[in-house]
Amino acid sequence: MLALALEFLVVLLQVAWAVLAAALRWLVRPKEKSVSGQVCVITGAGGELGRLFAREFARRRATLVLWDINSTSNEETAEMVREIYRELDTDAFVSGSGSEEGSAFQPQVYTYVCDVGKRESVYTTAERVRREVGEVDLLINNAGVVSGHHLLECPDELIERTMVVNCHAHFWTTKAFLPKMLEMNHGHIVTVASSLGLFSTAGVEDYCASKFGAIGFHESLSHEIKASEKDGIKMTLVCPYLVDTGMFRGCRIRKEIEPFLPPLRPEFCVKQAMRAILTDQPMVCTPRIVYMVNFMKSILPFEAIVCMYRFLGADKCMYPFLAQRKEAMNNNEAKNGI
Repeated sequence: MLALALEFLVVLLQVAWAVLAAALRWLVRPKEKSVSGQVCVITGAGGELGRLFAREFARRRATLVLWDINSTSNEETAEMVREIYRELDTDAFVSGSGSEEGSAFQPQVYTYVCDVGKRESVYTTAERVRREVGEVDLLINNAGVVSGHHLLECPDELIERTMVVNCHAHFWTTKAFLPKMLEMNHGHIVTVASSLGLFSTAGVEDYCASKFGAIGFHESLSHEIKASEKDGIKMTLVCPYLVDTGMFRGCRIRKEIEPFLPPLRPEFCVKQAMRAILTDQPMVCTPRIVYMVNFMKSILPFEAIVCMYRFLGADKCMYPFLAQRKEAMNNNEAKNGI
C-alpha cells in the first residue's frame, strides 16, 4: 500500500511538471527543429491548405511528396515549390554559401495522383514513394472533403466518401508509412482535423463524425506510440476554427459576434500549425479560444451548451452554407436538363 501511495505521489509530480512545461511553451517559444533533407508527404496538396503546407516545408528545404486526386492543381503546387527551391539556391549563392550547401543537398518535389479514399490507391502510391523517393520522415494527413447536405438529403455515397477521405484514409496512410518510422524510431505524423472534431454544430453530421473519428484515431495512435516507448516519433493534431478556403463558403455566426471571431486566414492557420509541428507540440487549436470552448463543452450540461450556441449564432451557422450548396446543385441540374 505504501508503494502504491509513493507511486501515486510520483505521478502527481509528473503531472505537475507536464502542466508547467506546457505553460512554459506559451511563454518561451521552443526552438524549431530542422526538416532539411527530410521526406515529407502531404495529402490534399492541390488544395489551399495543402499548398501552403508545401510552401512552408519547401522554405525549410524538405523534399516534398505531393499527393492529390487532381493532377493539375497538384502540379501547380509543385511548380510553386520548385520556384521556392530556385529562390533558396539563388539566395545561398549570393550569400556565398551556395556551393557548400547546394552540393550537400538539393531538395526535390515529387507529385503523385492518389485518391486517398481508396486504400488500394494509397498502398500502391506509398510503395512507389518508397521505391522512387525513399522512406518518409513526415506525414501530413491534410486531405479533406465536405458533402454540404443536411443528413436526410445527403446521398449515402457522399456520406461514405466524407468518412473515408476525412477519417479512414488516415488509417491507410499511417499503416503505409509508420512501420519504417517505428523501425528507425524517427518520424512525425500530423493530423489536420478541425474544431468540428472537438465540438459539433447542426447540418454537417457526416463532416463532424469524420473529424471526431480522425481525432480519436490520432489520440489512440499517440498513446500506442507512447506505450511502445518510441520517443523519436512525434504526433501533432491540428484543430483550426473555420478557415476561409471556400470549403464552407456562406457559413455565418451572429453578425455582432463575427468581428471578434472571423474565419481564419489560411496563411495564419498554416503558420500556427507549422510552429506546432516544428516544435513537436502535440496539439494546436487556432484561435486559442477553441481550447476554452472544448473545455466548457466537457464540463457544462448539454442544455447550457445549446444556450451558448444560440447566443453566438453557432447553432445554425452552417445553414446558409448548406442553402448555397443546394442552390448551386439545383442550378447545375437545371443547366444540364436533369
